[in-house]
Amino acid sequence: MKIRNQKDFMSGLMFIAIGAFFSILARSYQMGTPAKMGSGYFPFWLGIVLALLGLAVLLGSLKSSAEESGIGKWDWKSVTWVTCSVLIFAIALPYAGLILSLVVLIFVSAMASHEFHWKGTLVSAVILNVIAYFAFVWGLKLQFPVWPSF
Repeated sequence: MKIRNQKDFMSGLMFIAIGAFFSILARSYQMGTPAKMGSGYFPFWLGIVLALLGLAVLLGSLKSSAEESGIGKWDWKSVTWVTCSVLIFAIALPYAGLILSLVVLIFVSAMASHEFHWKGTLVSAVILNVIAYFAFVWGLKLQFPVWPSF
């Protein structure tokens, strides 16, 4: 058995590991039943589905019909931009509010792209802010600041 597509093989392993990790972690919460789900029910099954998806990707990389490819070099600059954007969002959210923190997240993470465009990033920021507001603030009624408090 030969690994023909190393990218898919490594992606499959990553999905399996993350899915297994969260499924095992979710078992420490109350599971409940499908009719009355506990706090661990959804993360457990989501982890299982992610692990199964990873298994399908991994097995697909071993097929003789799979495209042969290797793993390229890591783009550490892009990884750093995206990681820093998430950290900045987490730090800024309590102080700057959801809207401004999300704009900063989108613009900083967009710097990771080799095809960065201001217009596209601005459109993404507006659309994602609208979605986030309606999903988290209006729909789920989560309690975090929307705008900065002075």
